[in-house]
Amino acid sequence: MTGDRIWTWRTPRHRLLIWAGWMGLVALFVWCWGVMTKGTIWAFVWDAPAQAADIGGRMVPPAFGYLPDLMVPLWDTLNMATLGTMLGVVMAVPVAWLAARNTSPSPRLLRPLAMFVIVGSRSINALIWALLLVAILGPGLLAGIIAIALRSIGFIGKLLYEAIEETDPRQIEAVVATGASPAQVLSYGIVPQVLPTFWGIAVFRWDINIRESAILGLVGAGGLGLKLQASLNTLAWPQVTMILIVILGTVIVSEWISGTVRRALI
Repeated sequence: MTGDRIWTWRTPRHRLLIWAGWMGLVALFVWCWGVMTKGTIWAFVWDAPAQAADIGGRMVPPAFGYLPDLMVPLWDTLNMATLGTMLGVVMAVPVAWLAARNTSPSPRLLRPLAMFVIVGSRSINALIWALLLVAILGPGLLAGIIAIALRSIGFIGKLLYEAIEETDPRQIEAVVATGASPAQVLSYGIVPQVLPTFWGIAVFRWDINIRESAILGLVGAGGLGLKLQASLNTLAWPQVTMILIVILGTVIVSEWISGTVRRALI
């Protein structure tokens, strides 16, 4: 029948908007590329494969005789990650309790403050925390431990407060119905539900902190990163290879431990 409208998936206006959106994305990409590469010296970029091959050749074979010198820095790195995680957990638990809607004593005042702490902690990388703390406390493991802890607050606090908000309200109501105090409601209604998740989060964060602790020495926080910085400064490439192998092995072991513990708990 003449005059019948033919159905199409998208209207002409819709198709025009899609094309305009794609053109806008292309223009934005071109503009960003120009900004990012404004100061790029392209001669260095074209020479990069040759330089990488040269450095790679100098890194082989690894300096296996350097391994005993890495045991103490490795121990420092593990301690930094472990103590930093423990300190971060201690500080993150009350923050998560204040941030959760169903446990915050003051949703209008304390909850926004707790959320600000979580967002602020997650916004600043551990390397930046370490830079600031090394300037304040001086170089050493203490700055690295506190940097790891401050970075961990946001990660642990966010996941933990979300777990608290997802608790089964029926179990909490059953505890309240017995006439329990707020502390007892927390102990018997909320904690048992979030405890497995809490341990899983803590172990997962410890695994992440192992990796971050390995490089904090680059800014003076001790551990393997300090040895890596010294080897890079002296162009001791076989030592750099050995340090990278130790870091890789440590991360693999920590990943296995983290996965095993989390499977057992959750």
